[in-house]
Amino acid sequence: MVRDLIDSDGFRANVGIVLLSRAGEVFLGRRSSGRGWQFPQGGIRVGESLEDAVFRELNEEIGLERPDVELVGNTARWLRYRLPARYVRRNQQPLCIGQKQRWFLLRLRHEPVKFDFGRTDEPEFDEWRWASFWEPVREVIYFKRGVYQRALLELAPLAFPEGVPPPLPDWWEQLSRRPGEPARAE
Repeated sequence: MVRDLIDSDGFRANVGIVLLSRAGEVFLGRRSSGRGWQFPQGGIRVGESLEDAVFRELNEEIGLERPDVELVGNTARWLRYRLPARYVRRNQQPLCIGQKQRWFLLRLRHEPVKFDFGRTDEPEFDEWRWASFWEPVREVIYFKRGVYQRALLELAPLAFPEGVPPPLPDWWEQLSRRPGEPARAE
């Protein structure tokens, strides 16, 4: 049985993958459940390095191999989010209340590329598209938005080393607020 790492605080160790096209767009996959779009991500197994987990997840979820991509960089620290109560599986031990993630920026070495979602019995994605760099923040399920924002802000200078990252979209601040929090004064 494969076991993921869950720390003493109840956070499952996880890697997230921002896959960058040569045009500066990012891969977004539609979850097979039909419930939203997100980046590839997955748990780190006991005894597995972060980098090995990245390339295993890349292969399992979208069918790419190490030679297909260049590892550009990663976030410096774990980024955490808590699961809403309805998503916590209270009958599993150890109890997982959220995820702590290290995010990795990968750039395609060649295009076009053929994605393969059938590498596992339960595919994560059933569809994909390229999106503008900041768009995934608006597309991902609400409780992951803060992590997506922090990961993309930290990885943006690596994604666009020759120039300035694209400007933040008009909707960025609105999605950055917590529910019920008033808009910031200019």
